[in-house]
Amino acid sequence: MSLRRLAEDQPASFAFTAENLAWARDTINKYPAGRQASAVISLLWRGQEQEGWVTKPMVEEIGQMLGMPFIRVLEVATFYTMFNLHPVGENLVYVCTTTPCWLRGSDAVVDACKKSIHPHANTISADGKFSWTETECLGACVNAPMIQIGKIFYEDLDGPKTESLLADIRAGKTPKEGPQNSRRSSEPEGGATTLTDRSIYDGANTPKGAAS
Repeated sequence: MSLRRLAEDQPASFAFTAENLAWARDTINKYPAGRQASAVISLLWRGQEQEGWVTKPMVEEIGQMLGMPFIRVLEVATFYTMFNLHPVGENLVYVCTTTPCWLRGSDAVVDACKKSIHPHANTISADGKFSWTETECLGACVNAPMIQIGKIFYEDLDGPKTESLLADIRAGKTPKEGPQNSRRSSEPEGGATTLTDRSIYDGANTPKGAAS
């Protein structure tokens, strides 16, 4: 695993919004006395949703809320790659580069991000709209290569499609989610090639005496 550290430049403080603070307290109260530390991932995730990344003041605040040493909260934040340890753009692009996506052309998707966002990963674009990072499997290997932006997945990409997708988002448009080709979901591209004889399903070929 690569070395993960908090960014050198840190904000002076962190505080949950009133809504998030109420949510955090409710979440902590779900655990029995002495087990409040079990809420650490949930609180870090909500803090990241609020700020975009995990900061040192956030780690310290959550440690105080949970009665945990700061180093224990930091261990969690630096272990899980879902936590961003550096500032991110308005849209953080996760590019899957695990083997199935790589075999299907994720290098071209990475190149498109370098061209349209910034040559280096984990660096905010000049307009502040984007940053990008490589990530492990996003779970839709049959639709590789793919990216995730926020909670939305875009699949069946190549270099030009990725550039077009990023350009649309930069322009304030809302691109179609999911496959960016002719597919609707994860069906075979171009249509089915096996089990195409409909008589298989109408019972016409069922042997006499067989269970229906």
